[in-house]
Amino acid sequence: MTDIRDLHADWLKDPAYCAEFDALDDEFTLAAAMIRARAEAGLTQEQLAQRMGTKQEVIARWEGGKVLPSTRTLARLAKATGTRLEIRFVRVR
Repeated sequence: MTDIRDLHADWLKDPAYCAEFDALDDEFTLAAAMIRARAEAGLTQEQLAQRMGTKQEVIARWEGGKVLPSTRTLARLAKATGTRLEIRFVRVR
């Protein structure tokens, strides 16, 4: 069976793949931050959904990067996980 990391390493040799992968970096970073906030709060997706007044499926879509949440939603997620939302702009080199 082929490991996804091996496939990814091979795909990174393709400039078109690299460009598309890099274009999604911000979305991957956001999804990872959402997952980390939930995990550090000790919550399941279902528990977070209950705290936010939504469904587990919605949380899964956010964490899977299928849907980008609004800043209002991110603020609700922060409150539900006992964290503070910070949004910054960082100069690109």
